[in-house]
Amino acid sequence: MEKIVYVAMACDIIHHGHIRLLQEAQKYGRVIVGLLTDDAITHYKRIPYFGYNERKIVIENIKGVSQVIPQETLDYVANLEALRPHFVVHGTDWKQGIQSTIRERVIKTLKIWNGQLIEPEYTPNISTTHLLSHLECRFT
Repeated sequence: MEKIVYVAMACDIIHHGHIRLLQEAQKYGRVIVGLLTDDAITHYKRIPYFGYNERKIVIENIKGVSQVIPQETLDYVANLEALRPHFVVHGTDWKQGIQSTIRERVIKTLKIWNGQLIEPEYTPNISTTHLLSHLECRFT
């Protein structure tokens, strides 16, 4: 049986950090991306530049992504309980800040079926938020 790997992403603008994370996830099995809905993103960030359907088309066409499903909230638990993945892959950036409590809920949920959290080192000096602020400075 092929192992299921869950990766949650917002992916308003794709960058090499996203690709590196997905490449790492592919090492563990079949990658399912939980793509945050527009509403889920706006609860912790700004309104995305690209809507869910546009972002989904992009993610579905990245090599190694088997499936894209909606993640309706920033919290992973509903999707994890439905999929019961063997692995969740997320960069180390969520160890502090707003996502740290979500990380704890992921760990607790995965323990129910002996799933594992894999946390590759966050790609330094790159984020969609950083890219957008840099672009806005250039064009204003």
